[in-house]
Amino acid sequence: MLWSIVKVAVFIALVGAIAFGASYLLELEGGVRIVLAGIEINLTPIKAVIALGLLVLVIWLLMRLAGMLVAVLRFVNGDETALSRYFDRNRQEKGYRALGEGVLALASGEGARAVAYAEKAEKYLHKPALTDLITAQGAEMAGDKARAEAAFKRLLKNEKTRFVGIRGILRQKLEAGDTEAALKLAKSAFALKPRQVDIQDTLLQLQADKGDWKGARATLGAKLKYGALPRDVHKRRDAVLALSEARDVLDEGKTIEAREAAIEANRLSPDLVPAAVLAAQGYIEAGKPRAAMRIITKAWLMRPHPDLAAAFAAIAPDETPKERLKRFAKLLKVHPDNRETRLLEAELNLAAEDFPAARRALGDLAEVEPDARALTIMAAIERGEGASDAVVKGWLARALGAPRGPQWCCDNCQHIHAQWRPVCEKCHSFDTLSWRAPADGVVSTPTGLEMLPLLIGPVDEPAQEATPSEEEPIPDAEIVEDPAPAGPEETGHGTERRA
Repeated sequence: MLWSIVKVAVFIALVGAIAFGASYLLELEGGVRIVLAGIEINLTPIKAVIALGLLVLVIWLLMRLAGMLVAVLRFVNGDETALSRYFDRNRQEKGYRALGEGVLALASGEGARAVAYAEKAEKYLHKPALTDLITAQGAEMAGDKARAEAAFKRLLKNEKTRFVGIRGILRQKLEAGDTEAALKLAKSAFALKPRQVDIQDTLLQLQADKGDWKGARATLGAKLKYGALPRDVHKRRDAVLALSEARDVLDEGKTIEAREAAIEANRLSPDLVPAAVLAAQGYIEAGKPRAAMRIITKAWLMRPHPDLAAAFAAIAPDETPKERLKRFAKLLKVHPDNRETRLLEAELNLAAEDFPAARRALGDLAEVEPDARALTIMAAIERGEGASDAVVKGWLARALGAPRGPQWCCDNCQHIHAQWRPVCEKCHSFDTLSWRAPADGVVSTPTGLEMLPLLIGPVDEPAQEATPSEEEPIPDAEIVEDPAPAGPEETGHGTERRA
């Protein structure tokens, strides 16, 4: 408000000053006489002031006209002028308008339209860093892979857009299944921007697929360094990679190096069952059974597993069934109510021919949680206690159609593996296998039916002559007919067979 009052006061003062000056000039006597080429001009004071103002205006217009003529000449000559800048601003306005339309076309899923606007923007702006990116993404959206790849390759020429170009080509190679080229591109992208989480994950996945465990461990360390992975998860996955590295070294015949790598993997993650088993095997081969027992016991304390029981049995392969049952007592005291512990105790008592103890250990698992392994053990118990073939075959028939129990299942795609693997063989996800019951429940299993001949032996002659009907195919007769293998395995328990 105060500023408005000041402006009004200044305006009134100026108007008053001009009016006062005009009245003063009108009342002033005398004048100005101009003589030019015999022409005399007499001007009153007011007319002289007006004439002077007109003269200044004419001179200014002449100077502006001269400047414009000079600018036109310079424009024709190719020099930068205000005129050229005007046309440049006009082109930039058109270019940025086309660029904006291209971005909107990308957002709305119109790939071909985005490419057209990008070409128009490049014509006006000459900014390939922006237009090539829109062209590449629009071409990908429109399904023009060749055009998109060409645009991404142009982005490689500029240091500022090199990472974007590599990332785009990497994505194309992954979609095409060219993992060799994708691995090289992922390494290049990781070298440019090691903090990028998606590049870290892609590189780690490709290295794991190729079996480059050393490189994968380095990438995993980078994820931990840059805060993309919690420390506990890093420790677990580093153990998985160390275990995979140990297996490769073992395949090469380097048992000492494999043993050290397996021990390191077990140290990083004691609950990783395959690492504990491999480390225990290494200690057994090195003549250190106590160390092997310590590793297996610690792993069993965290998670009972049949592979751990098999490794524990391998420490003393020539012991009698009763000696083995006595030695396994330490494991059986850990998690006594765990399903795996009860099944293991039942198998050990079956091997020792203590069928009532086996039945007590099995409890109600065959009824409450029936799977192929529990039902097979129940059939062996019935066989050992002298039940008829019809009863035994009834349990076997249930076992054939029952769920197969826990398996190594991928948490990502639910694919089931016969053995543990660091990478899922179907979806190629890293460290997604867990020991659990599969969703469908109908899979092959390394435990259960193939140990049946060892547990129950051959059946009576009538059962061998019986032929199953076509309506109810029960191939248990063929299974039971297999003679029990001779040798130390006859006195062992089922987990030896699974190992």
